[in-house]
Amino acid sequence: MSAQPARSLQFDDSTSTKDEVLCLGREVIGVESRAIAGLVGKLDNNFYRAVCLLRQLRGNLIVTGMGKAGLIGQKLAATFSSTGTRANFLHPAEARHGDLGRVHQGDVVLVLSQSGETGEVVDLLPSLSRLGVPLIAISSSIHSTLGKKADITIELGDLAEACALGLAPSTSTTAMLAVGDALALVVSRLQNFRAEDFALNHPGGSLGRKLSHVEDHMRPLDECRMAHDKETIRQVLVACTKPGRRPGAILLTDSKGQLTGLFTDSDLARLIEARNDAALDRPICEVMKTSPTTINAGAKMSAAVAILEEMKISELPVVDANGAPLGIIDVTDVLAMMPESEGDAPSDSRVHKMRIYPSY
Repeated sequence: MSAQPARSLQFDDSTSTKDEVLCLGREVIGVESRAIAGLVGKLDNNFYRAVCLLRQLRGNLIVTGMGKAGLIGQKLAATFSSTGTRANFLHPAEARHGDLGRVHQGDVVLVLSQSGETGEVVDLLPSLSRLGVPLIAISSSIHSTLGKKADITIELGDLAEACALGLAPSTSTTAMLAVGDALALVVSRLQNFRAEDFALNHPGGSLGRKLSHVEDHMRPLDECRMAHDKETIRQVLVACTKPGRRPGAILLTDSKGQLTGLFTDSDLARLIEARNDAALDRPICEVMKTSPTTINAGAKMSAAVAILEEMKISELPVVDANGAPLGIIDVTDVLAMMPESEGDAPSDSRVHKMRIYPSY
């Protein structure tokens, strides 16, 4: 059965004009942005104490909250984890049915509740107290039940929800997110968390790939074509036949095993076009690319990508401290490992930025 064409969205503008809709949307964003701006001046000694406590953390940060606050808590746990603070989310209702076993001495618990009176959260407080773990609260007031029980309470104050009914958590959850992000990122910065550390937690992300090492992505020698530079071109071509997808260059070494040159598919094509058959029985060192551009083992992939682009080459040998080849970075592999998103082909702008150049 053929797919039915999607029906265009029908919008009845008889009751609400475009300007009215845009005005309502801007009003919601305005309410939340003003609340965020107001938090700047509200951060006080309690925020400082919370940061100090988290910097001393030896266990895990346990983040908990119910409903929409719980969803913010899950995001914050992920942010803390990715920026250097081990964190897990604990659902307050599930905690009362066994998951409280995740909390141990040395942990710190971060509790999110705007009212400070959320039933599932309040019911959890006596158990957390018995465990003797420090409690940080993000809530509207230190005078709420949660505010009184917490060791440190970061007050958000009374916030008007952006919902027309004043009921749906919106402004309050946005404020919780902002304060939680501030905690996570300040702690991360004070802990000297580096881009390299971030990459370790994001091996599949674009930054993680750029900050990974060339050895992680090069084709190792057993997947490369390699020969002695005194052999003839014909000998090299016969000996270096490999099944499957191959790099577009042959690594050539001297008697000491050091890289002396590259012979590329483009070099071979030029010999064939010139009908220079006699050259096939001459030493390959006479036509190879001598002193090729290389990159040392241990270098970042971002450096390799920059070299490929700047030098307009398609193959970049990876060598050790003595100049011996360890593998090769192929530009087609670089393009394949850095898609814009899962399943997407490279965009025109990315193809323009990282062209596949002829080998030398």
